[in-house]
Amino acid sequence: DGYWALVVIRAIQGLGGAFVIPTTIALVDDLAQGDDERGGNFGVFNAFRLLGFGFGPIVAGSVVEVGPYRVAGVGLSGFDAAFGVAVVGALVSFALVSLLIEEPDVATSDADDDLSVSIRADAAGRLLDPVFVLGIGTFFMAVSIALYATLQEPVNARLDQGARWFGVQFAAVVIANVVLQGPIGWLSDHIGRKPLIVGGLVVLAPSVLAQGLVTTSWSMLFVRALHGVAVAMVFAPALAAAGDIAAEGQSGTTLSVLTMAFGFGTAVGPLASGVLFGYGFVAPFAFGAVLAVVALALVVTQVEETLETAAGETAVPGDD
Repeated sequence: DGYWALVVIRAIQGLGGAFVIPTTIALVDDLAQGDDERGGNFGVFNAFRLLGFGFGPIVAGSVVEVGPYRVAGVGLSGFDAAFGVAVVGALVSFALVSLLIEEPDVATSDADDDLSVSIRADAAGRLLDPVFVLGIGTFFMAVSIALYATLQEPVNARLDQGARWFGVQFAAVVIANVVLQGPIGWLSDHIGRKPLIVGGLVVLAPSVLAQGLVTTSWSMLFVRALHGVAVAMVFAPALAAAGDIAAEGQSGTTLSVLTMAFGFGTAVGPLASGVLFGYGFVAPFAFGAVLAVVALALVVTQVEETLETAAGETAVPGDD
C-alpha cells in the first residue's frame, strides 16, 4: 500500500512539474526584450534550475543526517524534515511568482490549437523541423547526463573509490552547468546559437565516452566536468534557438518540445545504462557518445542559425 501511494504522490508531483516547467520557460522567453537577450535569460534560468536539481539531494541528505528536530515543541525526524524543506521551498516559490511576476503583454490570438509536434521541415532543402531536431539533441544530451546515475557501485569498484568521490563526480556536471549557463547564454546572444550547440555536441561525444575508459578518480572528475561544459554549451543556446523560431503567442507550445525531451531523457538514461552495463562497463558510455554524434549530425545539417545578428542582419529589440 505504501509503495503504490508513493507512486501516486510522485505522479501528482510530476503533474505539477508539467504545469510549471513549460510555462516558466515560456515566460522566460516572452520576457526577453529581443532575440539578443533570450540566450542570457535562458542561461540564468537554467543555472538556477540545475542548481536545484543538483543540490536538492545534497540538502536533503544533510537535513536527514543532522535530524531529528524539534519545531514548535513537535518532534520531527530528519526524513520528514527533508520533505518539509521542499514544501517550504515550493511555498516561497509560489509567493514570489504571485507577488513579483506579471503576465507579459503577449498576444494570444495567434496561439495554435494544434498540439502535435512538427517533424518534417517546411523549408526547402531541409528534411526535419529544426525544433524537432533541437528536441532530439536535448533528449540525447539528457540521456548522457542520466547514464551515470545508476552506476555508482561499478564506478566505485573500477576506480577503487568511495561514495564521496562518486558524489563529487556526479555533481561536477551540474556545477559546470551552474557556473557556465549564464555566460554561455550571453555569448549565444552575440555570436549565435548554432556555433555553441555544435561545439557542445563535439565536446559531448568524447567526454561521455571517456567516462567508460578512465581508470582514476581524478581523471573521471575531469571528464565529468568536461561533460558539464558540453551540456552548458548545448542547453541554453538550444532553448534560445527554439525561442527564436517560435511564432508570436506560441512560445509555450514550441519550447515544451525541449522540456519534454529533457525530462524523457533523464528517465531513459538510467534504464539504458542498467541494460547496457551487462555488455561491459564502457557500453553505456559508448551508447551516449553515439547519441551525441547523431545529434551533432542532425544539428549541423538540419538547423540554421536563428539569431538575426549572427546571420548578418540587425536585431530589433522586442521583435521576436
